[in-house]
Formats: sequence, C-alpha cells, structure tokens
Amino acid sequence: MRLSNLLSFAGFVILIAGTWCPVLRPFHLFNWDVYDGSKPYGIVMLLVAVVGIIGTVFNQFKTTRMSAWLSLALAAVFFLLAWLKVHFAFSFLPLHSLDAYLANQIKYKWGWYLLFGGPVLAISGVLLQRQKNV
Repeated sequence: MRLSNLLSFAGFVILIAGTWCPVLRPFHLFNWDVYDGSKPYGIVMLLVAVVGIIGTVFNQFKTTRMSAWLSLALAAVFFLLAWLKVHFAFSFLPLHSLDAYLANQIKYKWGWYLLFGGPVLAISGVLLQRQKNV
C-alpha cells in the first residue's frame, strides 16, 4: 500500500472514530456525539467514510477523491448546524441575557478535531496520489 493510500485510509478511519467521540456537552451533564445530534446525518457520514475505505482498498482513485471531499463538506455542514443549534436553541426566551447564558452552557468538545482531521488527512492522501494515464 502506498503512502497516499495509507493516508486516505487513516483519514477515513479517524472520521469513523470521530463520529462516536463527544462533540457537544450541554450543561456539563452528558456528552453528545454525532449520532445524538442527528442519527441519519451521522449514518450518512459513516457510509461516506466506508465508501472511501472501500475505494482506497480497491485503488479506485475517483471514488476515494469524491468520498474525501464529501466527508469534509459533511463535517463542515454538521459544524454549521451544531453552531446554529447552540446559538438559536433558546431564542424563544423573552430575556436575551438568559438566552445568552444558556447558550454559553453548551460547550464544544474534542471530537471536532477528529471530525475535521480525518477528512483533511484523507484529502491530503488524495492530493498526493497521482492518477495514471492509460
């Protein structure tokens, strides 16, 4: 296995592991992973990573490239959705100071590093790989 394939494979494995790591901690009580945030969205992220692993193992350059870029886009959209959920979850309250206080009680955790680090590693493996001219 070449270094570029190994980097892509490791990136997709890190993305899969990142879906089960804590990404949000509401009110310092419990941790949320990707599946607690949105189970169907987490399954889509998992399936894209599995397709990327299959493309890497079978040396399918286009499949691996598409999965790497799609996984980075999915992680970015998930971060945007989590940010919107944190900052607008309590907007129904009439007191804006209470709204801001409750929004500050939801903390971001270390799982985001894996959710973004995995796709970046997979993309770096794809960019190192050269497509053979037939």
